[in-house]
Amino acid sequence: MTSRVYIFDTTLRDGEQSPGVSLTVEEKKEIARALERLRVDVIEAGFPVSSPGDFEGVKAIAETVKDVQVAALARANQKDIDVAWEAIKKAASPRIHTFIATSDIHLKYKLRKSREEVLKLAVEAVKYAKKYTPSVEFSAEDATRSDWDYLAQVVVEVVRAGATAVNIPDTVGYTVPQEYYELIRHLVEALKEAGLYDRLESGEVIFSVHCHNDLGLAVANSLSALLAGARQVECTINGIGERAGNAALEEIVMALKTRRDYFERVLGKPLETRVDTRQIVPTSQLVSRLTGMTVQANKAIVGANAFAHESGIHQHGVIMHRGTYEIMDPKEVGWTGSAIVLGKHSGRHAVRFKLESRGWKLSEEDLSRVFERFRQEIKDVLRTVHDEYLEGVLLDEFLEDEYRYRVSSAYVSSLYGAPLKPLAQVEVLDKATGAHRAVTVGVGSIDAAFKAVAMALGYRFLGSEDRQPEGDKDLRLVHFHIDAVGKGTESLGVCGIVIEDRHGHRSAGLGKDDDIVASGIKALVNALNRLEAYRSKGEELKRKLAEKAAA
Repeated sequence: MTSRVYIFDTTLRDGEQSPGVSLTVEEKKEIARALERLRVDVIEAGFPVSSPGDFEGVKAIAETVKDVQVAALARANQKDIDVAWEAIKKAASPRIHTFIATSDIHLKYKLRKSREEVLKLAVEAVKYAKKYTPSVEFSAEDATRSDWDYLAQVVVEVVRAGATAVNIPDTVGYTVPQEYYELIRHLVEALKEAGLYDRLESGEVIFSVHCHNDLGLAVANSLSALLAGARQVECTINGIGERAGNAALEEIVMALKTRRDYFERVLGKPLETRVDTRQIVPTSQLVSRLTGMTVQANKAIVGANAFAHESGIHQHGVIMHRGTYEIMDPKEVGWTGSAIVLGKHSGRHAVRFKLESRGWKLSEEDLSRVFERFRQEIKDVLRTVHDEYLEGVLLDEFLEDEYRYRVSSAYVSSLYGAPLKPLAQVEVLDKATGAHRAVTVGVGSIDAAFKAVAMALGYRFLGSEDRQPEGDKDLRLVHFHIDAVGKGTESLGVCGIVIEDRHGHRSAGLGKDDDIVASGIKALVNALNRLEAYRSKGEELKRKLAEKAAA
């Protein structure tokens, strides 16, 4: 039996059946191209007979991708199969995937047919599909709730009819790993008894598994089935799909790769896919963006926190050797950047690591000063601390006397339901040039206030527009965050911002006040002070601190 595991991606069929997801033909083609770069073996492009739009989507995908097989779903009847073939006939490698339910509950209440009738329909569908293409897959819907002996009978007959892949779906996420293992073994034995095992052993026929996640066991069940002899896994990017979703492609692939040793020990050879794992995160992010289905932060492999470390103990371990707390290299799945995340649990090692990554080398004494200020001013205020905030704390500690700007007064007005836009009027003191005033309007109170402060000091504030800063006084808003410390309407308002100049240098500011608009103004002025201090004294300070650290 082959050690190759085929990845059958059904993101564009089962995944698109997720509530609230509706992709255009162009979006489907974009995802299909990403799946081709990911090097999946099969793309199930859709269910062509279900709608004209689905037909066009499947047809477009079949004509777009070349280095991957394209499958179309069809019920076990001639019309569905005809339409499926019409949609995929121009594919470089087409597959018809036909299905019918085999569980008694489906036969009685949905199909209203006997076991004999369903068996006949299954065999006829496979034979009919074989007239179009040699690659025909048969699925026994709700297989895990079917009578095992009857299911075995169906499997044997569809293999005799010419099916090249036989899928045993856990359609409602009902089974558990050991039971699923035993079911696949039961079906393997059935082929042996029928004299068909040579087809399985040679790879002419493969067992496939399609697991849903209703009990959170889709990936575990899929891996268990592979141990039992299945060699194709049907899965989706990010695990999206009906109800609780499907087995997640990224988890299946990385489990096989990371625990190659286990599968080799149990089976005598490792199980391998052809997937380019470096494309996993880019593909995940594309699917998330186009479907509108946000990936939860703690999602394995592709979640924002999958390789993030905030605990001081973990951060120290990872800084010393990544293998202490990481079983995979994040670059291997397409992540870039540092895994160290600053937060309330971070320790001195993480602070040193982050500062050194930005070019700052500190003595133990200076590190202690910065860490204590960081601990007091930021750790319990911001949930996640951008690196720029930490650099800002360092500048506060050593260059605060150099800060130029201070808001002496600000007036902001905003009326709910009024035809007039929010208005801000500010006076800002510059140590070098004196008092400056400005009046502006904005789309909201904070927007008006930010624009007024920027105008008063001669900056051009681009907000969050995509335009890049061009002049030394151009600033782009990179990050904006507001929160509350405490409960109720009298909570302390916290605002954090990150701005960027035309040279790509970023500066962060934090503001706290009972009034959220005032906290926003304080955050902006804080960021501007840090930016100007860095521009005038930053490199000199870096050199002095590095010399002190080396002494």
